[in-house]
Amino acid sequence: MTKRLLDCTASELSRFTSRELLGSIAGCEGRVLACETIGVTPPLLGDVTNAEYAAALSADILLLNMFDVQAPVLQALPETAPQDTVRELKRLTGRVIAVNLEPVDPDVADAANGGTLWQMTPGRMATAENARLAAEMGVSMVLLTGNPGNGVCNDALLSSLRDIKREVGERLILAAGKMHASGVPGEGGSQILTETDIDAFADAGADIILMPAPGTVPGITLETAHALIEHAHRRGCLAMTAIGTSQEGADVETVRRIALLCKMAGADIHHIGDTGVPGMALPQNILAYSIAIRGERHTYRRMATSINR
Repeated sequence: MTKRLLDCTASELSRFTSRELLGSIAGCEGRVLACETIGVTPPLLGDVTNAEYAAALSADILLLNMFDVQAPVLQALPETAPQDTVRELKRLTGRVIAVNLEPVDPDVADAANGGTLWQMTPGRMATAENARLAAEMGVSMVLLTGNPGNGVCNDALLSSLRDIKREVGERLILAAGKMHASGVPGEGGSQILTETDIDAFADAGADIILMPAPGTVPGITLETAHALIEHAHRRGCLAMTAIGTSQEGADVETVRRIALLCKMAGADIHHIGDTGVPGMALPQNILAYSIAIRGERHTYRRMATSINR
């Protein structure tokens, strides 16, 4: 039996295959925290990456949003060759590294975010080639999803998932789903994810199904999330609930409440988003979320354990 991620050191995590890592996550029974961070925005601490900051606050999985695998940027990372960006972050944090890839509608994405910091770039697209590059860089997990307004529909997620599964096989953990409508009419609220979508994603090779956390999107209640998670588990997938609506910048009590709702719903991985302020969740909310789902002992152990172990 694979050692649960809660108890793993950096050296143990570094030796896991993708299948072993998946089993290690499952063994934690809903106590794994994934923090999404942005590397192209100015880091909150100036000379420390947002990902390192999140790791210090007990994140188990560092999910890099807006990370271009063809032209990687993580502000405040020590100077390193582009192809070694992820390996350097793993060396500094000892954490599991994941990246978002997006099967966007180019016209919708350009209309929503063209000319801004959030504009889509080729290395963020959910293609088989980009997934292969991510694997070669040392990424452990790819999440197929969509940023606000980018026009990512579930059919596009499914198509990309099939292509990426064929390309990377068992090299990466594959997650798929949406945190919000992502600019697609008709795929909002309770229609962001259905049991039919879960079946399709599972058949296409998804290991993890992503869905909004209860209380983050209109229509996603505890009961809705629980039913979807139960269905994902029946299909042999893990479930990740997500705060992707800037509520990672809400007050601590709201974040604690969302955390407990996700635990009750059956989440295997708890995601907290990257825009408490642009770049990462509010530090106090990462800490509060962690303590809510696993207590001070596991939270402080993750914070205190040396990456040299």
